[in-house]
Amino acid sequence: MYAVLDIETTGGQFNEEGITEIAIYKFDGNQVVDQFISLVNPEMEIQPFVVKLTGINTSMLRLAPKFYEVAKRIIEITENCVLVAHNAEFDYRILRNEFKRLGYEYSRNTLCTVELSQKLLPDMPSYSLGKLVRSLGIPIADRHRANGDAMATEKLFELLLSKDKEKTILTSMIKSDIKIGISPKYLDIVDSLPSTIGIYYILDKEGTIIFIGKSKNIRKKVLQHFTSTLPIFKKIQQETYTVTFEKTGTELIALLKEAEEINANKPKYNKVNKSSVFAYSLYLKANIEGYIYLAIEKTDGRKKNVMAFTSPNEARKFLHKVFVGQDELPYVDFIYEKKSTKITVDNFFTDFTQTREEFNAKVLELLKPFDIDNDNVLIIDKGRKVDEKSAVALENGKLNGYCFFNLHHQINAPERIAANLTPVLFNRNNRNMLLNYLNKKSGYKLIHY
Repeated sequence: MYAVLDIETTGGQFNEEGITEIAIYKFDGNQVVDQFISLVNPEMEIQPFVVKLTGINTSMLRLAPKFYEVAKRIIEITENCVLVAHNAEFDYRILRNEFKRLGYEYSRNTLCTVELSQKLLPDMPSYSLGKLVRSLGIPIADRHRANGDAMATEKLFELLLSKDKEKTILTSMIKSDIKIGISPKYLDIVDSLPSTIGIYYILDKEGTIIFIGKSKNIRKKVLQHFTSTLPIFKKIQQETYTVTFEKTGTELIALLKEAEEINANKPKYNKVNKSSVFAYSLYLKANIEGYIYLAIEKTDGRKKNVMAFTSPNEARKFLHKVFVGQDELPYVDFIYEKKSTKITVDNFFTDFTQTREEFNAKVLELLKPFDIDNDNVLIIDKGRKVDEKSAVALENGKLNGYCFFNLHHQINAPERIAANLTPVLFNRNNRNMLLNYLNKKSGYKLIHY
C-alpha cells in the first residue's frame, strides 16, 4: 500500500518550516482507496514568496485545524504504507519535524518519484513536477497546491509502476510489509484480487517473485492455483506469501506484459516456452503474371507474415471472414503438415477477370484492417478504468510498447507517445501475438499517425 502525498509549507529557515496544507492519497497499486486533504494552521508567519507561489495566506488559515488536530488522521491513513512524494526527502523531513514537536517518532519507508522518473523516464527535458507531467500528458490542476500536486504525483506514480519491468517498486513494498509482519491467508489473498483482465505476481516470504501469470479473471485464476493438485502448484502454494496484481485493460497488453516481465524477472516457477504458439501464417505471394495470391504455411521467422494462426482451422476462418462474399477471391495455397504429407486445398479460383492492378489493390484493401507494417500505428483499446484508454504503439511493423491515457487528453503527438510508453522488446512471437489479436478481437481502433 502506498500513501502519495504533497505538503505546502510556510518557508523559512531549514527545519523550522510549518505545514500550511497537506494532501494524501492512499493507493493500493491500482486505485485510490482513501484520501485526506486539509489546510493546516502553522501558527507562524508565511514567507511572502510562498504566499505568491501557493496563494495560501494567513487569513485563509485562521480557522484551519492545527497540526496536532490532524496528526492522528495522518498516522492512520499512512499506517503500513510506503510514502510516495515528488522530492520525498523534503516532504518526509517536514512531516517528521511536525511529529517531533509533538513528542512522537514518526517513521515510514519512502519512495521518491523524482528519482524513479530519472531511472524509468530517462532523457526527459525536466524532472520538476509541473514540466514533467505536462510532457507526459498527465493533467494537473491547482499547481503548487497540495491537492493538485498530490493528484498529479499519484498519476505519475501509476505510470512509473507500469514502466517498472523489474518490479523493484513492488518488491520493496512487499519487503516493507514483511518487516511489519503482514501475512495474509489464501482466502484473504483471493478476496483482495479483482475479477478483471491483468497480470498477477506471486511472491514468497523474502519478497521475491516466484510466479507471474495473466488472466481474463485474476481472482478465478489465482484460486485455481491455490486449489490445484499439480506438483508445480503444490510448491507454489507452500511458498506463497502474498499475491499482487496490475490491471491491463486488454488481453493484448496482458500477453505482452507477461512475456516481457517473465523475461525480466525470471521467476523460478515460470517455464519458458521456446516453441511458437502461432505455428501457421498467412503470406502474400505473386504468380507468374504478377497477381497476388495467399499462402497459408508453417510459420517461417525469416519471412514477414500478414497474419498468424494457432491452427489451420483458425486460418480457414480468417479467410472466410475477409474474402467470402467478394466478387472475386484470390487464389489460396493452403499447405499444412499432416502425417508428413503436404496437402494443398481450397484453390478459390484461377480465372482472373480484373486487371492485375485492380485485383491486387482489392486484395490489399481487404487486408488493410490488419496492416501493421506501414507508417506508425496505434492500436487503441479499452483502458483499466472507465475514463481511460490503452494504446499499443508500432513503428513500421516494429512493436515499441504500450501506454494508458485519460480519455480527455490526447497523446497522438509522437514525443508524448514515446514518453508514456512502457517499452517492449520486439521479437517474432510478439508480432504474431499482435496479428492474432487483431484477427480474433473487435472493439479496437487502428490509427496511423
